[in-house]
Formats: sequence, structure tokens, C-alpha cells
Amino acid sequence: MPDGPVHVEGEVVATKRIGGYRHLTLTAPGIPERFRAGSFVALTVDGHVTRRAFWVHRVRALSALGPTLDVVLETRGSGTARLATLPVGAKVAITGPLGRPFALPKDAVSCLLVGEGYAAAPLFPLAERLRERGCSVSLVVSAPDEAHLLSALEARRSARSVTVLTADGSVGLRGTVADHAADLVARSEADVVYAAGPHDVLHAVASAAEAAGAWSQVAIESPTPCGTGLCHGCPLPVVGEDGVDRVVRACTEGPVVRGDRVRWDAL
Repeated sequence: MPDGPVHVEGEVVATKRIGGYRHLTLTAPGIPERFRAGSFVALTVDGHVTRRAFWVHRVRALSALGPTLDVVLETRGSGTARLATLPVGAKVAITGPLGRPFALPKDAVSCLLVGEGYAAAPLFPLAERLRERGCSVSLVVSAPDEAHLLSALEARRSARSVTVLTADGSVGLRGTVADHAADLVARSEADVVYAAGPHDVLHAVASAAEAAGAWSQVAIESPTPCGTGLCHGCPLPVVGEDGVDRVVRACTEGPVVRGDRVRWDAL
């Protein structure tokens, strides 16, 4: 199958409210087969000019309905509110997979995956790919409270060890990723660290990984009006391989980038 994104008409085949999020299962012909962990999809919202980008939480290659993908929504505005009310059978235009995915290690190494809230979604298919390569996977899921933890039970099936953090202490350890990042990296003895979540979470994890001598990759969440790089509406400040400051497009040169290449103070 050729690489590159496709624009297709998908269909909602399941919708479920779990905690603070809405989970949609969609058919999207050609997209699940092209998907790699860390890439995303853009959904067209009726009545809105710009599309809405979502991390892919799960891909099912085999089902009675053909290949499907799951996305996780948090209602933040009229666009996501409209998508969250789509019934089973509703048609929706989908473009994907988009962006640069996570790079996988060539050898079987120790990996730490850290995610917060709904943005932890791409870490679940990543954990599967890493385990297939013989990597040891430790997973951290965090959130402000229990309602906004993503798939904490599923996490225990995806990794060798799981740590749960909530800022209010309602489940697992009390505190934020920033509070625990250095200790999490040290205890995991990770060679590679992956992170997905708000910018403060990514910065904390990337800094802790660099201090420990580990290589990090972060999935940057940024508004992506077109999702294809044409509008240049998702600037991402980075340091190039040559040491020169640059601004790249989060939807094409990202969303996954090396943690030590992001200019966090300019983000």
C-alpha cells in the first residue's frame, strides 16, 4: 500500500462516554492500514472552516466492519462538541494519517512512555509496537483527576509496569509529571523516553531524560488548521541538526520531534 495521507468518508460505528472523554470508533478506508503510532487524523466539522486534529488511540485491523480506528475527544469548543454528539451511522470526512510518527528503536531497549490526559492516546499503539520489538515498556498515565485518566486499566495490559499520577491524589500517586519526572526516568532506567501531553509535561520529561542521558521524543499538540502543512498555521520552534534556530510546521515536521530539539522557551 502506498504511503501518505488519504481523504475519505468515514462512519461512526461506536461512541462511548468514559470519564471526561468521548471515545469514537470510526471506519476510515485506507487510514488504519497506513497508520503508525504518533501520527494523527483530521476530522471535518460541518459548519466549521478548519478541521479538528485527533490522536489515534487504537487501530483494529480486523473487525466485522473492516479496519477501524479510535479517537478520544475532550469537548473544548463548538467543533469538538459537535463531533462528540455524532450518532452511530453518522458520516464524517477524515484525512490521515498525518504528521511524523514516533521513531522506533532498532534494538530491544528499555523504554519509558509518559502521557497526560487524552493526549496519552498515541502511547498505547506505541507500546504495542515496542513490545513486538522486544522492548521493555514502562508506562506512566497522568491527569488532574480520576475522570481525566485515559485507559488506566488498559495500560496494565500494555506495559511491564504502570504508574498512575493524579494531581489531586484521587488515584495513584499524588502530584504532576513535573513533580515526579526525574524519579520516573531514573527508576525506569530507560534508554528511550517518549512523552505525549501538554507542553509543560513534555518539557519536564524531555529535561529529565536529557539529564539522565536518555534519548527523548515528544508528541507536540498544536492547533493544526489544515493538518497538511499548506497553511503554515502550526509553527513549532526548534533547533536544527546544525544548531540553527528554526520554525517548522508541527503537522508535517512534527508532531513527534526530539525533546532536546524543541525551543521550549519560545513555544
